[in-house]
Amino acid sequence: MVKRLIFLSLICACVGLTRGEALAGQAEPAEEPPQNTVEEPPKHIFGIVPNFRTTGNSETYQPITPKEKFKVAAEDSFDRGTVALAALFGGQAMLSRSTPSFGHGVSGSAKYLGSSYADYVVGNYMTEAVFPTLFHQDPRYFRRGDGSGWSRLRYAVGEIFWTRRDSGGTQFNFSEVLGNSTASAISTAYYADNRSAANAASNLGVQLGVDTLSNILKEFWPDLERKFSRKRHRQAGDKE
Repeated sequence: MVKRLIFLSLICACVGLTRGEALAGQAEPAEEPPQNTVEEPPKHIFGIVPNFRTTGNSETYQPITPKEKFKVAAEDSFDRGTVALAALFGGQAMLSRSTPSFGHGVSGSAKYLGSSYADYVVGNYMTEAVFPTLFHQDPRYFRRGDGSGWSRLRYAVGEIFWTRRDSGGTQFNFSEVLGNSTASAISTAYYADNRSAANAASNLGVQLGVDTLSNILKEFWPDLERKFSRKRHRQAGDKE
């Protein structure tokens, strides 16, 4: 629930930004971006959320090797931000006692933290390395970066179910769906209180929703960052 609330607030900010930019564009024509220029996305969002599998959307597609896919999964999994997020959501789960069998005290806290971190690591490797290698699919998110806000929003959502193939073209995103399904099934090994098909289906739905909102954040984060930067510059100018 906490994950969904956080990402829902972020998507509202993204949609609000695109609406504001559209209105501004009616009064003043936007400067045309240079052609064939790929913007290098930041490696962290908010300075902490890992963003290693996002890349610019260029006209010439270059696939990555299986070794590079595993590298992306490792970068996302063993980043300081992933540990911090695991601690955050593990702490929330501990406070709500979502898994009573973990118990209390230091031992219980370690189990909540460990299982939360395992969720991230297993999910990353399944969706970014193992299944992309098996199905010859590209695990990266190709940021569009132009067009109307709503078209970019539809694009970001669609990338969850439709992805690029290593050989070119697009294909149903088996890596995302089957990868998260496998990660959810593996999690039953350490979530003893939630070993049911209903819980597994619920976890899969939540994860797909979180990944969808994560795509939206990846698509719009550079816009948000520029907006915050302009606001800081204006405030600094007013003080002077």
